[in-house]
Parts: sequence; structure tokens; C-alpha cells
Amino acid sequence: MTEEKPDILQRLAATIHERAAADADRSYTRTLLDGGPEKCAKKLAEEAAETVIAAVSQDEKALTAEAADLLYHLLVVLEARGVPFDAVLAELDRRTGTSGLEEKAARNNGG
Repeated sequence: MTEEKPDILQRLAATIHERAAADADRSYTRTLLDGGPEKCAKKLAEEAAETVIAAVSQDEKALTAEAADLLYHLLVVLEARGVPFDAVLAELDRRTGTSGLEEKAARNNGG
């Protein structure tokens, strides 16, 4: 991975935020956002299902394309709900160094 690629999701989140103010006939993102969180979440679920199908029965190229679609639609859902992508990154950073099993147990115990 090149040094500039890790921030691609942050750049994509910023682009999605900018497109929220764009004209709907010129922006697919704006069209999704105009449908509200429900429409955005429905599209995310569709993309998640397509990603699962690609993961178990298609080639690497198909999985890569579906994973990219899934990440894009996740960022659209976050935008629709007003959740900054940086908040998600901060949560991931908070979890770094914690066992996934420990983290899940803490969530299940109200922690």
C-alpha cells in the first residue's frame, strides 16, 4: 500500500459530505441522502449481501468491487445520520490493543 492510500476513506467521507450540498440531478450521493437514513441503510444492506455473495462464490475482482461499494455506502449512512467518519476512526483507535473477545464482552455487559 502506498503512503497516500490510507486516507482514501477520509477523503471519500469528505467528498460525500460535500456532495450532500450538490444538486440531486448531478450527484448519486445526494440522491441517496435525499432518501434519508432509511434509504441509505437499505442500500447498505443490499451492498453487504452482494459482498457476502462475492466473498463465497465469486472471484477476487468481484469481491474487491463489492467491498468498495460497501465501504462507500457505509460512509453514506454515516453522513445521513450525521456521524463523522472521524468518530468511527476514534472508536477503532480506542479498541486497538483490546482483544476482540474482551471488547465484545464489555459491550454485552453494558461497558
